[in-house]
Amino acid sequence: MAQDELRSTVERVGDRFNLGEYEIDAYLTVLEHGKLTASEIADRTDIPQPRVYDTVRSLSDRGLVELRESRPMKIVAIDPDEAFGDVQSSLEEMIDELGARYTAPARDTEAVSLVKSRSTILRYLEEVIESAEYELALSLTPDLLRRFEAHLSKVTDAGVSVDLLVTPATNAPSPAEFDYPDVATTARARRGITTPVIAVADGTYSIYATQDALRDDQDRYGVIFNRSALGFLVSGFFGTVLWTTAEETLGEDGDGRPYPRRYASIRRCVKDLIDGGGEFYATIEGRDVETGDPRVVRGTISDVAFEMTEEVASLTLETDDGLVTVGGRVAALEDVEAHVIRIGRDEPPAYDE
Repeated sequence: MAQDELRSTVERVGDRFNLGEYEIDAYLTVLEHGKLTASEIADRTDIPQPRVYDTVRSLSDRGLVELRESRPMKIVAIDPDEAFGDVQSSLEEMIDELGARYTAPARDTEAVSLVKSRSTILRYLEEVIESAEYELALSLTPDLLRRFEAHLSKVTDAGVSVDLLVTPATNAPSPAEFDYPDVATTARARRGITTPVIAVADGTYSIYATQDALRDDQDRYGVIFNRSALGFLVSGFFGTVLWTTAEETLGEDGDGRPYPRRYASIRRCVKDLIDGGGEFYATIEGRDVETGDPRVVRGTISDVAFEMTEEVASLTLETDDGLVTVGGRVAALEDVEAHVIRIGRDEPPAYDE
């Protein structure tokens, strides 16, 4: 499609849908009744009698109704399949052509982005959820939970560990009416509408937004951490502030994931180790706490530390070079700050250099 043809198509589609309030009211009323006079339209709508004739002639010019010149004039509905048939084909052709010209923006160049559009925030939420490979932390409203139910079910089926927070708790669907184990490994409810909307995939790709930002009448914002090391800020906030203050458990998936497993959150990892019992092995990707250099350690897990508040978690590995202590992001007391934790039952899981 040539440039001038594409422009003409866009203008034609735009013109067809450029309906005012009176035109919309008149069109829907005629569709409902099939055939009406101008007086009958005025009686059934809030359109002033003097404006009815101009309104229906505008609809006729767009091919949406037929005017039958009689006394009185009749306004006859046209089958929408016929009225919009040409627009539908033009729209499909236009979308194909626009798609061919579309150049996807390079998002990886921006570690942090500020977005204000509700639709953009929803798109990023969906993208973060779908991008999770092994771990997902979420704080969603009940409406968002239902919106992304199919997406969450898909990633859960793929073996992703999902911590789901539903807020406010008073509006959360009860376990009797919603299948929480189908969409989450563990689901909790948290009191208060002040809880933000959060999604963190694998500890790096994350979004933070206020609940107000998801309401159409609010000019608020969302922050995107696009696979940035700063994503741990959102993950840490979720794990220490939100998750630990959610008192009601909505559901848990008791089946568990097979080993080997990957973790971004040491809190989640240590909790699973305690629940699982027995001997475990680990491969840790991270950095040396003192030098900041990248570091990979492998060995048998000899000890774990975990407070019931879930605010403190660490583990100790018995390696060929001796004992090595491992903490989460921003670790200071341990030897290694863990970025990716791999846990196995029989041996330290393989690590791709």
